[in-house]
Amino acid sequence: MMVDERPKASTLRRQPQQARSQERVHHILDIAEQLFIELGYEQVTTRTIATRSEVPVGSLYQFFPDKAAILRALANRYFEQEYRLLVQLHAELAEAEIALYIDRMIDTIEHFIEGHPGYRAVLGPWLKLMSTADAEEMNEPDPLLLPGLANFLSQRNPELDSTRCDLIASIVLKTTYELLWLASTRDRLQQPALVAETKTLITAYLQSYKI
Repeated sequence: MMVDERPKASTLRRQPQQARSQERVHHILDIAEQLFIELGYEQVTTRTIATRSEVPVGSLYQFFPDKAAILRALANRYFEQEYRLLVQLHAELAEAEIALYIDRMIDTIEHFIEGHPGYRAVLGPWLKLMSTADAEEMNEPDPLLLPGLANFLSQRNPELDSTRCDLIASIVLKTTYELLWLASTRDRLQQPALVAETKTLITAYLQSYKI
């Protein structure tokens, strides 16, 4: 029987309130990430994660309805770290040329990916799941990254309404992640050219809105 592994609108079935429960959730996520690195997302099951985590599978299901929810939680954990980095960048480059901002933003994300071995093991399957999700189930890269970037764009060009800024931010993030992922799959000689083209593409797009 095929199991529906598409990402759901909510990651956690219930939010852990006690410190012990929070620690258990983090432990489950740490183990799941390690398994995704070792075996690949497709080869891992929730039962495998529960066994390696030494928690009853029923306890795992109290927090995560399926494997896709675990993947989403891991992606969110990375996106939260990236959000903090981009907040610093927004403050530092609030009035800089947009080309400089995009250069630094993409370098920041790329360096973050390079510094976290589990990132690709999470982001690749996450991008695949997102591309097959129903429209109503589609989630943006983290509920922090999108409004954070949209707010930055609004400050750069106050004439843009909030709906337009949200749309532009969504396109920038999705395009950046997809193209950086593409670059990561190519050999070392091709990667710099792909990253440079990504910067050129995103910069030209934002310049068209006088950002």
